Amino acid sequence: MTESSALLAHNWSFAVFLLGVFGLIAFMLGVSSLLGSRAWGRSKNEPFEAGVVPTGSARLRLSAKFYLVAMLFVIFDVEALFLFAWAVSVRESGWAGLIEATVFIAILLAGLVYLWRIGALDWAPEARRKRQAKLKQ
Repeated sequence: MTESSALLAHNWSFAVFLLGVFGLIAFMLGVSSLLGSRAWGRSKNEPFEAGVVPTGSARLRLSAKFYLVAMLFVIFDVEALFLFAWAVSVRESGWAGLIEATVFIAILLAGLVYLWRIGALDWAPEARRKRQAKLKQ
């Protein structure tokens, strides 16, 4: 098989795949529009989750600490991703990979220690922390 015929065979199979994907999408949208309910009402337009009736507004004011913890979670989740990729290729990366992974972990650990020291990870209000410190004495 020549290179041009292999390329044509590859493109043909990709075109059939795309045709199948768009056909499946059209089928699912068409069946749901034909079989779906068309009734409208106040209850139909309300959000529904797990059978719990919604109360209050969806616009909640969250503390900035919530976003800080969310960012920390993302940072350490990405760290786990990088370390997993490193662990898969540890034999190929050798000592250089070990040194780079160690530096990576050390930098993130220094950032975590810094956040801990400035109190960014403390959720309790200051008065409660002081009260707990007195109880421990």
